[in-house]
Amino acid sequence: MRALVVVGLLAVLALTFVVVAVVRDSQSGVGAAKGCPDGWPLADVTLHEPKDVKINVLNATDEPGRAGTVADDFRNRKFQVQKVGNAPKGIDDVAVLQYGPKGVGSAHLLRAYFLDNAESKYDEKRTDDVVDVVLGNGFQQLATTTEVNQSLGDLGAPVAPPGSCPAPAADK
Repeated sequence: MRALVVVGLLAVLALTFVVVAVVRDSQSGVGAAKGCPDGWPLADVTLHEPKDVKINVLNATDEPGRAGTVADDFRNRKFQVQKVGNAPKGIDDVAVLQYGPKGVGSAHLLRAYFLDNAESKYDEKRTDDVVDVVLGNGFQQLATTTEVNQSLGDLGAPVAPPGSCPAPAADK
């Protein structure tokens, strides 16, 4: 009987501690745009699902039709492919991801599909939420679902690029 009283007392103390910690949470506004310098763009750092990600697939390789094949792969993975076309040749990397403040979270997801081997090019003046996926000569194939999940775990959460602030959830 004495053990039940001790366990019950410990449970009440733990519950009280949790309630006090939640009520007195001083980090509720951390990561939001509070204290953001004037003129800095607000970056959407939400990690989106593929169905909510808009992309343009551009071919900068020597292989004709590569963008169409990769665009079909992205469509099969539920991405919203907006445009398919060519880009100036000469990219030796796997891919280059070009995006603005509204595409930060989407680009973060796409990095996982290239196992973090894609170069990121952030343009603070870009106003759309579309990410340009420019395929380079180093590209072979998109990662599998398992590889994407592992890569996302390694990448962690999306962060606002230098010169931008994370947008509060209500502003996205």
